[in-house]
Formats: sequence, structure tokens, C-alpha cells
Amino acid sequence: MTTMTEASVREFKMPDVGEGLTEAEILKWYVQPGDTVTDGQVVCEVETAKAAVELPIPYDGVVRELHFPEGTTVDVGMAIIAVDVAGGTAPAAEAPAAQPEVPAQPEAPAEEPKPEGSGRQPVLVGYGVAQTSTKRRPRKGAEGARQEPAAQALQSELNGHGPAVAAGHGPAAEVAPPRPLAKPPVRKLAKDLGVDLATVTPTGPDGIITREDVHAAAAPVAEPVPQAAPVTAPATAPAPPATYDTARETRIPVKGVRKATAAAMVGSAFTAPHVTEFVTVDVTRTMKLVEELKEDKEFAGLRVNPLLLISKALLVAIKRNPDVNASWDEANQEIVQKHYVNLGIAAATPRGLIVPNIKDAHAKTLPQLAESLGELVSTARDGKTTPAAMQGGTVTITNVGVFGVDTGTPILNPGESAILAVGAIKLQPWVHKGKVKPRQVTTLALSFDHRLVDGELGSKVLADVAAILEQPKRLITWA
Repeated sequence: MTTMTEASVREFKMPDVGEGLTEAEILKWYVQPGDTVTDGQVVCEVETAKAAVELPIPYDGVVRELHFPEGTTVDVGMAIIAVDVAGGTAPAAEAPAAQPEVPAQPEAPAEEPKPEGSGRQPVLVGYGVAQTSTKRRPRKGAEGARQEPAAQALQSELNGHGPAVAAGHGPAAEVAPPRPLAKPPVRKLAKDLGVDLATVTPTGPDGIITREDVHAAAAPVAEPVPQAAPVTAPATAPAPPATYDTARETRIPVKGVRKATAAAMVGSAFTAPHVTEFVTVDVTRTMKLVEELKEDKEFAGLRVNPLLLISKALLVAIKRNPDVNASWDEANQEIVQKHYVNLGIAAATPRGLIVPNIKDAHAKTLPQLAESLGELVSTARDGKTTPAAMQGGTVTITNVGVFGVDTGTPILNPGESAILAVGAIKLQPWVHKGKVKPRQVTTLALSFDHRLVDGELGSKVLADVAAILEQPKRLITWA
């Protein structure tokens, strides 16, 4: 019989916090077994491929168990914490027996995470968490008669359905063969490799097919001819885990934001045909205007710097050349012109490069743009940038000049048509009014997708930005 305490335990699953992401790493637990939690309370911080976010629990109760320790990468949909909604305490003897519905590793649920006094800043994200209940499977070995229904329930959940009895077709289950047990990421891997899951021998707990099982099933297809065992065995043997000098080398796993950025940049570099053009410009007048705006009461309390006027210059250039603001629809072989500008600003953070964007930047006044830039930079530095803030960008600015770099050849942010790199602003000898004088000079580089933007259009945009920065009064005459 199921006890009252067991019936009142709710399993909170890892939600999809990033629009289609399949996994997230648990960075820090804010609660421990025995702690009381309330609806909406943040219980842990996780990092997806896009950002670090905090997860609120959707009900009241007492923490029974943390299924995974900090540092574990968990698939979306897996139970990560058990909460007794009846308000009971968390018995130490019972906690190790609780298991997540779809365990990634047999050892993970039994491992007690250790609290850390980390000073990580919180990251609040306004996403919804589905408040659905989850039935717990009977514990393995408790009752032999329950093991078959438990496997049936696990089969049903992994196939994307509710409990097996919910469909109302009990006899059909006896006729149709059960669908192979595998999580969505594993099913996608099998599809990509052309592997039929029905032919794969599962090695995971409860008969679950793992990624390794899929790779093992795919390997023989590539080399079916060789008969000699010594020839094929080395091909499948993994490399030794530590064949390098640890005193001279350090290996850092690439995951989260850095992993996503790497994949996105490779995809962009080898998908969009990049063209980069350069122009060196005298920005002395722009630098003087920056100093004047700092004293203007309309900008009191706002961040005023060269990036503000460079951003406005690019927005004006886009208004004069609207065809540059577009994206490429590969599926339909169409150019999608955008009648709005979501201006991305590349930002370096401890977790890697991110590109949040200012929504509808084209419609903002200069003070409003200054306010939005200030908020964007501060949020990125604090590690609080939300996934939504990095979605839907149309063009981007990357300010490599803050690192003392003169210029670069930036790679397009995926899905965007252009990216402007701004180099360091330095005093240089410059011919001004027929005489060589020290002037504030910088070099701009514009990379664009040549499927969308031809050389003439790209040149016009870059020339317009340069002309505005040389004579900032064009912000008025061209606006």
C-alpha cells in the first residue's frame, strides 16, 4: 500500500527555460532536504546554453530529496527535487530510496549535494512553470508485482504520454509492441544517425536506451566488411582519459553559454557568406558631443559614451538603407525584411560571449537609447541576462575597442544580416583642413551576409555610419 507520506510527495521536473533547449546544468542548490519551501520560492540556479536562470518551486511543502548534485547536467523533463506537499519532515532513511522518474545516472539520486557559500548573484527570469503533478514509480525491489506496471508507466512517460491506463485502450497494449525507452535527445540522435531504436539493445537503468547504445548500434553500419576483430576493436575503444601532463596542461569542459556560442559561430561562419569592409574615420567631433551630452540635464543619471552615438549612427544608417535589416529564410529561400531594429550589443561575461539586444531600438530617443544601453550592460555584467533578451536580434555592434584593439572581422550573430565592429578611439596624426593635426580616430568594420546584402548596400551603410560620426550634426539632418 502507498503510504500517505509517499502519496503527498511531488516531483519537480527540470523545465524548458530556454525555448526548446534539451538540458541544463545545476549550478547551485538554495535548499537542502528538510527545508520548508513555498510556492514561487527559488530552489536552485541552473545554466542552459543561453543563460543562467533561477528555478522557482510551484508548490508549498518540505524538501524530501535533491536528486542531483551541483554540477550535474540534467535533461529537460527529469525530476530534480522531491517535495512533501503534506508538510511532513524529510526522514533520512527514506530520502536515498527516492528516484527521479527518468534517471540519467543510477548513482546521481543517492548523492547528497553539499551546500556551498557561493556569492553568485541571483538571476531572475519571468518564465512560467507548469504546475503539473507527477506520479512516483514504486521503488525497485519493494514489491515484485509492481515492477511491470512501473516499467509500463516509464514507457508511457518517455513516449510523451500520460500513464498507460489514461488512454483507455488497455487491450491494445497487449497487441502493439511497446515503444523503445529513450529520452527525446537520444531519439533525436538516433534519427540523425539513421538508427532504428527498435533494433538497439538498451544498457541504461530500467531498460532505457542511452546515447552510447545508439552510437554502438550505428558503429557497425560504417564498417560491416572487416572480419578480423583486432582491426575493428581499436576503432571503438575510447581514448585514455588522462594522457597529457596535468602539470603543464589544463582541460576545461566546454558547456553552457560557451558551448552554445561555439556552435552558433561555427554554424554562422560556414552558412552565411561573410563579407567585411573597413573604414577609418575622424571622430573628434563625436567625442566632443559625448562630453557635452554628459553635462546635459536630459541625460542626468544616464550612461553617455561613444557607444551611444555609434549605436544611434547605425540606426540612422539603417533607416537610410532599410534593405540591410533583413534575415535569410533557408527553408523557403526568401529574404525577410524587418521593419524594426532589435539592436544587439555583444558583451563578454564570465560565462562567455552573449549578445542581448535592445528591442525596437529604432523607435527610441537618444535618452531612451542611453537608458536601454545602460540597463543592458549592467544586466550582462551581473549575469542576469534572460534568454528572451537574446532572442530576435536583427543587427549587432561589437565594441572591440574597449580591449585596445584597432579593428577586427566579426562573425555574424546567427539569423542577422550585419555586425559592426568598433575599434579603439586614439589620438592619431590626421590631415584636417589641409594640415596634419592630432585627431581622435577609429576604424570601423562591417561584416554582412552577402546573400542579403551586396557590396553596394554594405558600403553605403558603413559610409553613412562613418559620415555621421565625422559630422554628428547629421544625426539631426538625416534623422
